[in-house]
Amino acid sequence: MDHHARPVVLRATELTRRYGDLVAVDRLSLEVRRGEILGFLGPNGAGKTTTLTMLCGLLRPDSGRIDIDGATDGAGGRRGRPTMGVSPQATAIWEMLTPFEQLAFLGQMYDLTPAAARARAEALISAFGLEEKRNRLGRTLSGGMQRRLNIALALVHEPDILFLDEPQAGLDPQSRVLVRDYIRGLAGRTTIVITTHDMDEAERLSDRVCIIDHGRVLALDTVQRIKDQLGEGDLFEIEVGPELREALRPLVERLERERRYVTMQGSVLRFTSEDGGELLAEAFQTAKRLGLKIEHLGMRRKTLEDVFIRLTGRGLRE
Repeated sequence: MDHHARPVVLRATELTRRYGDLVAVDRLSLEVRRGEILGFLGPNGAGKTTTLTMLCGLLRPDSGRIDIDGATDGAGGRRGRPTMGVSPQATAIWEMLTPFEQLAFLGQMYDLTPAAARARAEALISAFGLEEKRNRLGRTLSGGMQRRLNIALALVHEPDILFLDEPQAGLDPQSRVLVRDYIRGLAGRTTIVITTHDMDEAERLSDRVCIIDHGRVLALDTVQRIKDQLGEGDLFEIEVGPELREALRPLVERLERERRYVTMQGSVLRFTSEDGGELLAEAFQTAKRLGLKIEHLGMRRKTLEDVFIRLTGRGLRE
């Protein structure tokens, strides 16, 4: 099913949350569609974790509302409502229980029969590569294994909506692939909201992406449509010295008048174009005429981080 045709399962309207004088989330509104993976992106302090904590019901907003399957959160009982799973940013496991014991115990807490809880525990241990440590105490596991177990615990009851806060933080590359593939395999069956700093990971995983900063939504759309905010074509980068930078200013101004994406940050000129060859030739001719040298020239595909920097004027990992 086209994700645009999927029904909305979770809607936040004008969410606001303050901590003293700090406005962590500022009138934030968004919709999450059934079965999609929504990547929730932003720098530290952008309000991602606060928003996620409100969406899953662990923190009340100062104002605004959250609707889950059409029912306002907090109004009435939860009978018939979707089940939720949460994997917090800080690893939360039982240090004195083994992975198998933790998963089986939590399964019974979610009303699975003992046999079903054990079967679910075995399936998750296998899926997250914890077989060799299934009977070792949680405190003896490596940080990466604890992180994988932390995610598995959120999946014991096969929730309808899954919230993952920085699930791949601290994972080695092999674990990242394992977790990514498992999450991707849930697409269409489970609604997933995942916060991350990693733009590349978000691009690989997400059906849609929500970029926020200062508690406000800056962009919410598919990855391709967000990248298209930089214009058609690929991204070209030219590294120049101070004299050539000044000589290329007329080219930059012309691109700005044509409403193309163009930026000069430090010594690097960046622009998107479908006819970049002509623009590069113009830059080379200018350099040759003045006897100057282009230090570096490159072409690459646009990334989400390029859009983020354009929207916020700063990088992701301040």
